[in-house]
Amino acid sequence: MTLLVAFSSTYPIIWWFGLGATGAIVGSFLNVVICRLPVMLEKHWQREALLQLSLPSPEPTARFNLVLPHSRCPYCHTPVAARDNIPLLSFLLLKGKARCCGAPISAQYPLVEAATAALFVLTARVFPPGLALCGAWVFVSFLLILAVIDYHRQLLPDLLTLPLLWIGLLFNLQSYFVSLPQATIGAVAGYLCLWCLFWLFKLLTGKDALGYGDFKLLAALGAWLGWQALPHVVLLAAISGLLFAFVQRRRGKKRSQSAAGIRPVAGVSRCGKYAAISGYLTEKRLMFAPGRRVNGDILPAER
Repeated sequence: MTLLVAFSSTYPIIWWFGLGATGAIVGSFLNVVICRLPVMLEKHWQREALLQLSLPSPEPTARFNLVLPHSRCPYCHTPVAARDNIPLLSFLLLKGKARCCGAPISAQYPLVEAATAALFVLTARVFPPGLALCGAWVFVSFLLILAVIDYHRQLLPDLLTLPLLWIGLLFNLQSYFVSLPQATIGAVAGYLCLWCLFWLFKLLTGKDALGYGDFKLLAALGAWLGWQALPHVVLLAAISGLLFAFVQRRRGKKRSQSAAGIRPVAGVSRCGKYAAISGYLTEKRLMFAPGRRVNGDILPAER
Protein backbone atom coordinates (compact mmCIF):
# COMPACT_ATOMS: atom_id res chain seq x y z
CA MET A 1 0.00 0.00 0.00
CA THR A 2 2.96 2.29 0.59
CA LEU A 3 3.80 1.97 -3.12
CA LEU A 4 0.28 3.05 -4.08
CA VAL A 5 0.51 6.07 -1.78
CA ALA A 6 3.82 7.01 -3.38
CA PHE A 7 2.44 6.46 -6.90
CA SER A 8 -0.63 8.60 -6.23
CA SER A 9 1.64 11.40 -5.01
CA THR A 10 4.13 11.12 -7.89
CA TYR A 11 1.65 10.67 -10.75
CA PRO A 12 -1.58 12.32 -9.58
CA ILE A 13 -3.09 12.75 -13.06
CA ILE A 14 -2.65 9.06 -13.93
CA TRP A 15 -3.90 8.07 -10.46
CA TRP A 16 -7.13 10.06 -10.60
CA PHE A 17 -7.83 9.18 -14.23
CA GLY A 18 -7.27 5.51 -13.44
CA LEU A 19 -9.65 5.70 -10.50
CA GLY A 20 -12.33 7.34 -12.63
CA ALA A 21 -11.91 4.74 -15.39
CA THR A 22 -12.04 1.92 -12.86
CA GLY A 23 -15.19 3.39 -11.35
CA ALA A 24 -16.85 3.62 -14.77
CA ILE A 25 -16.01 -0.03 -15.50
CA VAL A 26 -17.38 -1.09 -12.12
CA GLY A 27 -20.45 1.05 -12.81
CA SER A 28 -21.03 -0.92 -16.01
CA PHE A 29 -21.18 -4.10 -13.93
CA LEU A 30 -23.46 -2.40 -11.40
CA ASN A 31 -25.88 -1.74 -14.25
CA VAL A 32 -25.94 -5.48 -14.96
CA VAL A 33 -26.78 -6.20 -11.32
CA ILE A 34 -29.44 -3.47 -11.24
CA CYS A 35 -31.17 -4.80 -14.35
CA ARG A 36 -30.83 -8.54 -13.81
CA LEU A 37 -30.98 -9.19 -10.07
CA PRO A 38 -34.69 -8.22 -9.66
CA VAL A 39 -35.60 -10.47 -12.61
CA MET A 40 -33.57 -13.33 -11.14
CA LEU A 41 -35.35 -12.89 -7.80
CA GLU A 42 -38.78 -12.84 -9.44
CA LYS A 43 -38.03 -16.08 -11.30
CA HIS A 44 -36.84 -17.67 -8.06
CA TRP A 45 -39.95 -16.54 -6.18
CA GLN A 46 -42.20 -17.89 -8.93
CA ARG A 47 -40.50 -21.29 -8.76
CA GLU A 48 -40.85 -21.34 -4.98
CA ALA A 49 -44.55 -20.41 -5.19
CA LEU A 50 -45.25 -23.18 -7.70
CA LEU A 51 -43.40 -25.65 -5.50
CA GLN A 52 -45.37 -24.63 -2.41
CA LEU A 53 -48.66 -24.93 -4.31
CA SER A 54 -47.63 -28.30 -5.77
CA LEU A 55 -48.11 -26.94 -9.28
CA PRO A 56 -46.06 -28.05 -12.28
CA SER A 57 -42.92 -26.04 -12.88
CA PRO A 58 -42.67 -24.06 -16.13
CA GLU A 59 -40.63 -25.34 -19.02
CA PRO A 60 -36.88 -24.82 -18.55
CA THR A 61 -35.63 -21.65 -20.18
CA ALA A 62 -32.19 -20.38 -21.14
CA ARG A 63 -29.84 -19.58 -18.28
CA PHE A 64 -30.34 -16.11 -16.84
CA ASN A 65 -27.85 -14.78 -14.33
CA LEU A 66 -25.34 -11.97 -13.97
CA VAL A 67 -23.13 -13.50 -16.68
CA LEU A 68 -25.49 -15.11 -19.20
CA PRO A 69 -27.03 -14.27 -21.58
CA HIS A 70 -24.68 -11.65 -22.99
CA SER A 71 -25.90 -8.06 -23.26
CA ARG A 72 -28.66 -7.58 -25.82
CA CYS A 73 -30.69 -4.66 -27.09
CA PRO A 74 -33.94 -4.63 -25.05
CA TYR A 75 -35.90 -3.62 -28.17
CA CYS A 76 -34.68 -5.87 -31.00
CA HIS A 77 -32.68 -8.37 -28.85
CA THR A 78 -29.58 -8.04 -31.03
CA PRO A 79 -26.39 -8.90 -29.08
CA VAL A 80 -24.45 -5.77 -28.12
CA ALA A 81 -20.98 -5.68 -29.67
CA ALA A 82 -17.96 -5.17 -27.44
CA ARG A 83 -17.23 -1.79 -29.07
CA ASP A 84 -20.70 -0.62 -27.99
CA ASN A 85 -20.18 -1.74 -24.40
CA ILE A 86 -17.42 0.69 -23.41
CA PRO A 87 -18.55 2.55 -20.27
CA LEU A 88 -19.65 6.16 -20.96
CA LEU A 89 -17.70 6.39 -24.22
CA SER A 90 -20.03 4.14 -26.23
CA PHE A 91 -23.09 6.11 -25.12
CA LEU A 92 -21.47 9.35 -26.26
CA LEU A 93 -20.27 7.94 -29.59
CA LEU A 94 -23.68 6.41 -30.33
CA LYS A 95 -25.40 9.66 -29.26
CA GLY A 96 -27.68 7.75 -26.92
CA LYS A 97 -29.14 5.45 -29.59
CA ALA A 98 -28.66 1.73 -30.22
CA ARG A 99 -26.53 0.94 -33.25
CA CYS A 100 -28.69 -2.03 -34.23
CA CYS A 101 -32.15 -0.43 -34.36
CA GLY A 102 -31.76 3.23 -33.42
CA ALA A 103 -33.84 2.86 -30.24
CA PRO A 104 -32.95 5.24 -27.38
CA ILE A 105 -30.52 3.91 -24.78
CA SER A 106 -31.73 4.39 -21.22
CA ALA A 107 -29.98 7.27 -19.48
CA GLN A 108 -29.62 5.02 -16.45
CA TYR A 109 -26.57 3.32 -17.96
CA PRO A 110 -24.29 6.37 -18.35
CA LEU A 111 -25.65 7.95 -15.16
CA VAL A 112 -24.77 4.92 -13.03
CA GLU A 113 -21.35 4.65 -14.68
CA ALA A 114 -20.64 8.35 -14.16
CA ALA A 115 -21.91 8.24 -10.57
CA THR A 116 -19.70 5.25 -9.77
CA ALA A 117 -16.67 6.94 -11.31
CA ALA A 118 -17.34 10.10 -9.29
CA LEU A 119 -17.85 8.14 -6.06
CA PHE A 120 -14.61 6.21 -6.56
CA VAL A 121 -12.71 9.46 -6.99
CA LEU A 122 -14.45 11.19 -4.07
CA THR A 123 -13.85 8.32 -1.67
CA ALA A 124 -10.19 8.29 -2.71
CA ARG A 125 -10.06 11.93 -1.57
CA VAL A 126 -11.26 10.78 1.85
CA PHE A 127 -9.29 7.56 2.34
CA PRO A 128 -5.67 6.80 1.40
CA PRO A 129 -4.89 3.72 -0.72
CA GLY A 130 -5.54 0.63 1.36
CA LEU A 131 -8.24 -1.67 2.66
CA ALA A 132 -10.27 1.25 4.01
CA LEU A 133 -10.52 2.69 0.50
CA CYS A 134 -11.51 -0.71 -0.93
CA GLY A 135 -14.16 -0.98 1.76
CA ALA A 136 -15.50 2.46 0.90
CA TRP A 137 -15.78 1.42 -2.75
CA VAL A 138 -17.71 -1.71 -1.78
CA PHE A 139 -19.95 0.42 0.43
CA VAL A 140 -20.87 3.04 -2.17
CA SER A 141 -21.29 0.38 -4.88
CA PHE A 142 -23.82 -1.54 -2.80
CA LEU A 143 -25.69 1.65 -1.96
CA LEU A 144 -25.84 2.76 -5.57
CA ILE A 145 -27.29 -0.59 -6.63
CA LEU A 146 -29.85 -0.46 -3.82
CA ALA A 147 -30.82 3.12 -4.61
CA VAL A 148 -31.56 2.44 -8.28
CA ILE A 149 -33.34 -0.88 -7.69
CA ASP A 150 -35.46 0.69 -4.97
CA TYR A 151 -36.31 3.65 -7.20
CA HIS A 152 -37.55 1.40 -10.00
CA ARG A 153 -38.90 -1.60 -8.08
CA GLN A 154 -39.57 -0.42 -4.51
CA LEU A 155 -37.43 -3.36 -3.45
CA LEU A 156 -34.43 -3.72 -1.14
CA PRO A 157 -33.27 -7.32 -1.69
CA ASP A 158 -31.90 -9.32 1.23
CA LEU A 159 -29.22 -10.53 -1.20
CA LEU A 160 -27.79 -7.01 -1.00
CA THR A 161 -28.74 -5.57 2.40
CA LEU A 162 -27.59 -8.55 4.49
CA PRO A 163 -24.17 -8.96 2.84
CA LEU A 164 -23.71 -5.19 3.15
CA LEU A 165 -24.33 -5.48 6.89
CA TRP A 166 -21.93 -8.38 7.42
CA ILE A 167 -19.20 -6.88 5.24
CA GLY A 168 -19.43 -3.68 7.28
CA LEU A 169 -18.93 -5.61 10.51
CA LEU A 170 -15.99 -7.50 9.01
CA PHE A 171 -14.24 -4.30 7.97
CA ASN A 172 -14.81 -2.82 11.41
CA LEU A 173 -13.18 -5.82 13.08
CA GLN A 174 -10.04 -3.77 12.44
CA SER A 175 -11.82 -0.44 13.10
CA TYR A 176 -11.35 0.78 9.52
CA PHE A 177 -14.38 3.07 9.84
CA VAL A 178 -15.54 2.82 13.46
CA SER A 179 -14.79 0.48 16.34
CA LEU A 180 -16.48 -2.92 16.39
CA PRO A 181 -18.64 -2.08 19.46
CA GLN A 182 -19.86 1.09 17.73
CA ALA A 183 -20.59 -0.88 14.55
CA THR A 184 -22.45 -3.62 16.43
CA ILE A 185 -24.55 -1.15 18.38
CA GLY A 186 -25.17 0.76 15.15
CA ALA A 187 -26.49 -2.36 13.40
CA VAL A 188 -28.83 -3.22 16.27
CA ALA A 189 -29.97 0.38 16.80
CA GLY A 190 -30.51 0.94 13.08
CA TYR A 191 -32.80 -2.07 12.80
CA LEU A 192 -34.73 -1.43 16.02
CA CYS A 193 -35.19 2.28 15.25
CA LEU A 194 -37.24 1.65 12.11
CA TRP A 195 -38.80 -1.52 13.51
CA CYS A 196 -40.29 0.47 16.41
CA LEU A 197 -41.43 3.23 14.04
CA PHE A 198 -43.07 0.61 11.80
CA TRP A 199 -45.12 -0.92 14.61
CA LEU A 200 -45.99 2.42 16.20
CA PHE A 201 -47.37 3.69 12.90
CA LYS A 202 -49.18 0.39 12.28
CA LEU A 203 -50.82 0.47 15.72
CA LEU A 204 -51.96 4.07 15.22
CA THR A 205 -53.18 3.82 11.62
CA GLY A 206 -53.43 0.14 10.76
CA LYS A 207 -51.18 0.75 7.73
CA ASP A 208 -47.66 -0.31 6.86
CA ALA A 209 -45.30 2.65 6.71
CA LEU A 210 -42.07 0.83 5.92
CA GLY A 211 -40.80 -2.47 4.62
CA TYR A 212 -38.44 -4.82 6.40
CA GLY A 213 -35.83 -4.01 3.78
CA ASP A 214 -35.69 -0.51 5.28
CA PHE A 215 -34.83 -1.98 8.68
CA LYS A 216 -32.02 -4.07 7.24
CA LEU A 217 -30.64 -1.19 5.21
CA LEU A 218 -30.41 1.12 8.21
CA ALA A 219 -28.86 -1.72 10.20
CA ALA A 220 -26.25 -2.08 7.46
CA LEU A 221 -25.53 1.65 7.56
CA GLY A 222 -25.10 1.41 11.31
CA ALA A 223 -22.69 -1.51 10.87
CA TRP A 224 -20.51 0.60 8.57
CA LEU A 225 -20.82 4.05 10.13
CA GLY A 226 -21.53 3.33 13.79
CA TRP A 227 -24.46 4.34 15.94
CA GLN A 228 -23.30 7.97 16.18
CA ALA A 229 -24.03 8.50 12.48
CA LEU A 230 -27.61 7.21 12.61
CA PRO A 231 -29.24 10.47 13.85
CA HIS A 232 -27.58 12.41 11.01
CA VAL A 233 -28.62 9.80 8.46
CA VAL A 234 -32.24 9.65 9.62
CA LEU A 235 -32.55 13.44 9.95
CA LEU A 236 -31.28 14.14 6.45
CA ALA A 237 -33.40 11.27 5.12
CA ALA A 238 -36.53 12.75 6.66
CA ILE A 239 -35.78 16.25 5.34
CA SER A 240 -35.05 15.03 1.82
CA GLY A 241 -38.13 12.82 1.85
CA LEU A 242 -40.39 15.69 2.88
CA LEU A 243 -38.88 17.92 0.20
CA PHE A 244 -39.43 15.24 -2.42
CA ALA A 245 -43.04 14.74 -1.32
CA PHE A 246 -43.59 18.50 -1.50
CA VAL A 247 -42.16 18.66 -5.03
CA GLN A 248 -44.27 15.72 -6.14
CA ARG A 249 -47.40 17.33 -4.72
CA ARG A 250 -46.59 20.61 -6.47
CA ARG A 251 -46.19 18.73 -9.73
CA GLY A 252 -49.61 17.20 -9.20
CA LYS A 253 -48.51 13.58 -9.09
CA LYS A 254 -51.05 11.29 -7.47
CA ARG A 255 -50.18 8.52 -5.10
CA SER A 256 -51.84 5.14 -5.21
CA GLN A 257 -53.88 3.89 -2.29
CA SER A 258 -51.32 1.17 -1.67
CA ALA A 259 -48.72 3.84 -1.07
CA ALA A 260 -50.75 5.63 1.59
CA GLY A 261 -49.24 6.80 4.86
CA ILE A 262 -45.61 7.76 5.11
CA ARG A 263 -44.35 5.01 2.81
CA PRO A 264 -43.68 7.36 -0.16
CA VAL A 265 -41.63 9.67 2.03
CA ALA A 266 -39.81 6.80 3.68
CA GLY A 267 -39.03 5.13 0.39
CA VAL A 268 -37.59 8.12 -1.41
CA SER A 269 -35.88 9.42 1.68
CA ARG A 270 -33.24 6.76 1.24
CA CYS A 271 -31.66 9.19 -1.18
CA GLY A 272 -31.18 11.40 1.86
CA LYS A 273 -29.49 8.55 3.68
CA TYR A 274 -27.01 8.18 0.87
CA ALA A 275 -26.41 11.93 0.84
CA ALA A 276 -25.83 11.83 4.58
CA ILE A 277 -23.18 9.18 4.08
CA SER A 278 -21.19 11.52 1.84
CA GLY A 279 -21.15 14.16 4.55
CA TYR A 280 -20.25 11.65 7.20
CA LEU A 281 -17.39 10.21 5.16
CA THR A 282 -15.87 13.66 4.77
CA GLU A 283 -15.53 13.78 8.54
CA LYS A 284 -13.32 10.70 8.24
CA ARG A 285 -10.67 12.89 6.61
CA LEU A 286 -9.73 13.82 10.19
CA MET A 287 -8.83 10.18 10.80
CA PHE A 288 -6.55 10.14 7.76
CA ALA A 289 -5.07 13.63 7.98
CA PRO A 290 -1.49 14.22 6.75
CA GLY A 291 1.03 13.07 9.29
CA ARG A 292 -1.30 10.53 10.91
CA ARG A 293 -0.06 6.95 11.20
CA VAL A 294 -2.33 4.40 9.48
CA ASN A 295 -1.45 0.69 9.58
CA GLY A 296 2.13 1.61 10.39
CA ASP A 297 2.56 4.13 7.57
CA ILE A 298 2.84 7.90 7.83
CA LEU A 299 0.43 9.54 5.40
CA PRO A 300 1.93 12.13 3.04
CA ALA A 301 0.78 15.73 2.89
CA GLU A 302 -2.22 16.37 0.69
CA ARG A 303 -1.56 17.34 -2.89
